[in-house]
Amino acid sequence: MRALVYDAVGAAPEVRQVPEPACPADGVLVAVAATGVCRSDWHAWRGHDPVVLPHVGGHELAGTVAAVGPEVRGFAVGDRVTTPFVNGCGRCAVCAAGNPQVCPDQTQPGFTGPGSFADLVALHAAEVNLVRLPDALGDVPAAALGCRFATAYRALTAHARLGPGQWLAVHGCGGVGLSAVAIGAALGARVVAVDLSPAALGLARELGAEATVQGRDPVAEVHQVTGGGAHASVDAYGSPGTAAASVRSLRRRGRHLQVGLLLDPAGTSLPMDAVVSRELELYGSHGMAAADYPPMLALVASGAVRLDRLVGRVISLDEVPAALAAMDAPSAATAGMTVVDLALASSG
Repeated sequence: MRALVYDAVGAAPEVRQVPEPACPADGVLVAVAATGVCRSDWHAWRGHDPVVLPHVGGHELAGTVAAVGPEVRGFAVGDRVTTPFVNGCGRCAVCAAGNPQVCPDQTQPGFTGPGSFADLVALHAAEVNLVRLPDALGDVPAAALGCRFATAYRALTAHARLGPGQWLAVHGCGGVGLSAVAIGAALGARVVAVDLSPAALGLARELGAEATVQGRDPVAEVHQVTGGGAHASVDAYGSPGTAAASVRSLRRRGRHLQVGLLLDPAGTSLPMDAVVSRELELYGSHGMAAADYPPMLALVASGAVRLDRLVGRVISLDEVPAALAAMDAPSAATAGMTVVDLALASSG
C-alpha cells in the first residue's frame, strides 16, 4: 500500500510502498478516504513527541472498514467510520468509567503506531473506538472531527460550562481554535477570537466570532471587549505566551482550558496569583470518547456548525511534506484546516 514515511526526525517524508498492516484481533483495518494534517503531526515529525522510526503519521481520519478482527462485534466491512485520535484499551477501569481519552494503555494512530497518511490504518479496540459516519457527512469534513473539532467540542461542553450569552475567548485560530469559535457560537456563547493572522481572524468572524483581537498582548483588549474578562478562555495554540494570556483574559471565577500542546511545559509560567485571588479554574482537555460523539454529530447535522467551512485546503498525499514544513512558520495569509483526499493524484 501507499504510505507517507519519514526515516528520521525532521527528515523529508516520502510516499512509498510498504506492507499492509495486520488487522488486530479486537480491531479493524480502515481504508482511509481522507485525513487531516494537524499540528500534532508536525510535533511528532519535529521530534517533540517520541515515535518509533521509520514512521507513518496521521491521526484524523475518515474511511471505510476494510477488514474486521475475529473479536469484533457490531462493525462490518464496508461501514463508513471515523475514530477519536486517542483509542482507549476498552478493558481498564478508566475506560469503564467512560474516559478512554485518558486511558493509561491508549493507542494513538500516527503516534503509538503507524497512522492514516496511508491507504490503510489499523485501529485497536474497535467496539470502544469506532464511530459510524452519517451518510450526509462527506469524508473530507468528517476527517476534521477526530482531533481538533472533537477536542474543542469536549473542552467547551465538559469543562467550559458556557451559559448562553457568556463570553468565550479563543487564543490561536488554527484548526482547533477555529473549531472552538464555531462550536462556542453554536452553543450560544459570545466569542472573541485572538490571533496574529488577519486571514484566521476573518474566518473566525465568518464562523461566528463577535469580536476579534490581533496582537501578541491581547489581554487588555479582551477585558475591554468582554466587559471585565471572558467567562471561559482557551489556549488553542500552545505556547507559554498564549497560555498565560488565556488565564489573564479571564474574569473572576473564570475557566481556562489548555488544549494546545506546549513544547516546554516545565518552562511555562502561569499567573498563579491570579488563579488563587480570582478563584480561576484550570483544565486540560485531551480529545473525546467515541461514545460521546452523538451530540457532537447532532450539532453538525443541525447545520449550526459547518464543518466544510473549517477546511481551508484539500491536498493529495504527496503534498503532505510541504504542508508539514509550512507549519514551521505558520502563514498569515491562509486559514482553516488542511485535509488530505487519498483519491487525489499527485499535484506534481
